[in-house]
Amino acid sequence: MGRRNKKGRDITGIVIVDKPTGRSSNHVLQQIKRLFDAKKAGHTGSLDPLATGVLPICLGEATKVSSYLLDSDKRYHVTCQLGVITDSGDSDGKVLTTSSIPDFTEQDLLDLIPKFIGEQHQVPPMYSALKYQGQPLYKLARQGIEVERKSRLITLYDIQLLSYTEDTITLDVRCSKGTYIRTLVEDIASELGCGGHVTMLRRVEAAGYQQQQALTVEQFEQLAEQGLQALDDVLLPTENALPSWPSVVATEEMVTALRFGQTIKVEQDFESANIRLFDENQQFIGLGEMSQEGIVAPKRVFVLAGKV
Repeated sequence: MGRRNKKGRDITGIVIVDKPTGRSSNHVLQQIKRLFDAKKAGHTGSLDPLATGVLPICLGEATKVSSYLLDSDKRYHVTCQLGVITDSGDSDGKVLTTSSIPDFTEQDLLDLIPKFIGEQHQVPPMYSALKYQGQPLYKLARQGIEVERKSRLITLYDIQLLSYTEDTITLDVRCSKGTYIRTLVEDIASELGCGGHVTMLRRVEAAGYQQQQALTVEQFEQLAEQGLQALDDVLLPTENALPSWPSVVATEEMVTALRFGQTIKVEQDFESANIRLFDENQQFIGLGEMSQEGIVAPKRVFVLAGKV
């Protein structure tokens, strides 16, 4: 029996969704995929159901760059409720303990926060999508099971105090991939002497995409009512996803070789790097890796190129 063709359009590009609270990232992904009638879709890193904000979604051949976007830095706004510790580290969890909140000043917070900036090891929380023996940790956590988790090296580039009350603090956090903001908030609140949990988490930047570029699901639905062309008009070009990567132009013969998984030799001045590949018509054809000797190896080569 032949392989059944996937339904949907061969459409390629990236859309930036302002994820609403209360929905999983995968649920939002499926909504967008359905609205665009796309054959393939993938996101670039889950947000907790509680969280809102920037969720880049890759359609079609753009899914081949999603893993590289996943590795990018992020920026969040987060509010911590002091004095209450939950099992999940956020307000979706069950309250474990409550405690009195010590008096603190703005200067106390400004003195405390910088201690958490920099490279460090962080242990992922049990309520996370990481897997243990094929099972997501959050499913084990819901069963009351706790397993040992390996710490991961992360970097907190900057933390700014946005506002505070007698029982809350709101922060602006710039961090590397793999950072769990809930864990950071718990650690800061613990250092303050009372514990705490996340009540608001908003991703304001991911992989260079900012919240000003994001459209809500409702806005995408309104565009869909105008027809597929209205949706296609808001697709962002895939080649813009990795602006810091140098670009290499390949001849027609080189493009053919790359599509067959072969290396090519180019004359470029820059040193070894991850690169974006373009054909002679300036059409984006994928990603590669170049050595200091100018040898380019294909990493992700597109079947289709361009936005649509």
